[in-house]
Amino acid sequence: MVDYICSKKIIMQTKILSTAAILGMLAIILGAFGAHALKQVLTLEQLAAFETGVKYQMYHALFLLFVGLVPSVTEKARKMIYWFTVIGVVFFSGSIYFLSTRTITGIDLKSIGIITPIGGLLLIIAWFWLFIDLMRKKS
Repeated sequence: MVDYICSKKIIMQTKILSTAAILGMLAIILGAFGAHALKQVLTLEQLAAFETGVKYQMYHALFLLFVGLVPSVTEKARKMIYWFTVIGVVFFSGSIYFLSTRTITGIDLKSIGIITPIGGLLLIIAWFWLFIDLMRKKS
């Protein structure tokens, strides 16, 4: 039974750290793409929005690294924080990427604009969940 629990813990930790690495790598790629290729075709406002998506993606890649490595975070909290963060990044940063590049892609996705604040809310919930989990350990 102990082996099973340890194995699940290691699998979840690996999943979190792998996702953090992928999100971080993609943030660097998208940041470079924005700074070089998109700089020529987007307005300053669109480029700033795109960069906001990149920044928040990188912040949350680092956040997942923290959550995956800090031993005082409970396994239940890790799992919930992981899902809130991943879905939040996809909704928040992903929608910003699509919305800021719609003039060059020709894909009008204005209707997905509501997804951006939902993604932001999910990211806030992930941070709040971490806070609550750490406060419970303190008491």
